[in-house]
Amino acid sequence: MIDEIDGLVRLKLARSNQNPSLANISTIIKEHSPWLSSSQVIGAAINSTANLVEFGPLTSLIEDVRSTDILVKNKDEVWVDIGDGLELSKVHFESETEVRTLAQRLATNTGRRLDEAHPYVDATVADGIRMHAIIPPIARGSTQISFRLIRIQNRSLSDLVGDEIAGRLLELTNARRSILISGGTGAGKTTLLTSILSELPTSERILIIEDTAELFPDHRHVVHLQSRETNVEGAGGVSMRDLVRQALRMRPDRLVIGEVRGAEIVDLLAALNSGHDGALATIHANNAAAIPARIEALGVGAGLDRRAIHSQLASAIEIVIHLRREKGRRFVSEIGEIQVKDDGLCVVNPVWHCP
Repeated sequence: MIDEIDGLVRLKLARSNQNPSLANISTIIKEHSPWLSSSQVIGAAINSTANLVEFGPLTSLIEDVRSTDILVKNKDEVWVDIGDGLELSKVHFESETEVRTLAQRLATNTGRRLDEAHPYVDATVADGIRMHAIIPPIARGSTQISFRLIRIQNRSLSDLVGDEIAGRLLELTNARRSILISGGTGAGKTTLLTSILSELPTSERILIIEDTAELFPDHRHVVHLQSRETNVEGAGGVSMRDLVRQALRMRPDRLVIGEVRGAEIVDLLAALNSGHDGALATIHANNAAAIPARIEALGVGAGLDRRAIHSQLASAIEIVIHLRREKGRRFVSEIGEIQVKDDGLCVVNPVWHCP
């Protein structure tokens, strides 16, 4: 009976491209066995979740609330970041086969393939846990697995950046300035954006668009939209661009893009140039000055020419907040304004630097 339920759940998740969350698994079991009581459904769902989403030797690291990143380099090297940068853990796998099997099983549970024909995968394998895996021979020597763990720890803006910077940021958001938060991986972009959104008036409707669920602000009126790739049958894909267009029809007071990384930049800039002010988004960049070039590259990749991108950027994004991470410390290093030069190209003019 247990194997039958697990097989059914695995198939349904793959076909519908759903995450293996307790809620999704409970719904599948209830639909398959409507005669079960609520307590029986929950019990079966808990057992099925444990069977489908097992992390093997990594379980102790996954359960450590301090862990933000877990990186499997080979069977004898598992690195973890618990707040002070990467350090080698005491966790080991029995073999390379065990490493690869774990990655393949987690990928399969989310409706993805990980094999010679599809040698890499990026998927949300459980609530708040994102996995990237790539197998040999693309990855030389050993299967590489990277886990990003999203810890929901809503902190007040003042606690996060201090009273002075918090005051500046609240002034900008309350004035409905369109803000782009930039920084490298692990700099704290998502954490800062979550704290800013938590400070918005409760009367405002926040519409969040992400490819992986990471933003969970403490706010009473939040609508989440999440993109998804096609399933194993090649159907059901929903892009970030699709969701930006849908979001504009849902009466958002605040349009929020979890991370701008592709063609959705075109629709975001168009939206901000058509009356949707006060939007917020994050973007990867080495420094604030690099933002216009980064947006230009994304826009050109989406089919816009250079002049059109800078023309739209000039009237769409107003403020850039750049974050840095040094020796485990994350902080706002710079605040800048988007300005247009005589040649029509945009630059970031710094208005505040970290002392």
